[in-house]
Amino acid sequence: MFGLFKKNSEREILLKQYSQLQEEAFHLSKTNRTASDAKTAEAEALMQRIESLPKEV
Repeated sequence: MFGLFKKNSEREILLKQYSQLQEEAFHLSKTNRTASDAKTAEAEALMQRIESLPKEV
């Protein structure tokens, strides 16, 4: 109850975006391989950014 209005950290926001990109890439892999590869590359670039963020305590 106390975490009801907790603001998401930048890391949590980026991880959610990463998850969405991976899901889109999976769905595109069934119809358009080129677009799927582009989404996967975008997701990997985002993961590099996530890993470069300082660790939270």
